[in-house]
Amino acid sequence: MKCPFCGHQEDRVLDTRVGREGEVIRRRRECLGCKGRFSTFETLLQVFPLIVKKDGRREPFSKDKLLRGIQAACQKRPVSLAQMEQIVERVARWILSRSEREVPTQWIGEKVIKELRLLDNVAYVRFASVYRDFKDVREFVRALEDEPQGPEDGDRGLLKLTPPPAGV
Repeated sequence: MKCPFCGHQEDRVLDTRVGREGEVIRRRRECLGCKGRFSTFETLLQVFPLIVKKDGRREPFSKDKLLRGIQAACQKRPVSLAQMEQIVERVARWILSRSEREVPTQWIGEKVIKELRLLDNVAYVRFASVYRDFKDVREFVRALEDEPQGPEDGDRGLLKLTPPPAGV
């Protein structure tokens, strides 16, 4: 490790600590050249697949971008940042477990919808309405009514909306 103070290439490790549920290792080091002390962090390098957008463009997967979308859906809802970050982590692990070089946004969106559906009905509806890009209210209501209701929904269930009267 190169010393940030003098550039010397040799150091010794004074202390090692594992942090963030074993995902990060922090090492306190001392330069053998100038005796300066500094810390380093080690993390596992994860290579995510490219995300294929609806229009065919490809871009790198971004946890931050996914979190921003979930935050927008959960705005003014009783959902903590920790809960949103857990969704992002579950989706990221799911993407990595697929071993695909490219993943369509549709797969990611459906995974997030399932996660939000279990967490908060309003956030789920918000995310689904933006993600699925409905053309009109009737299409939106039909999609919500067609969603399967499993035992994991309990008494929370889906929001049952009635279509607006004709001409609205």
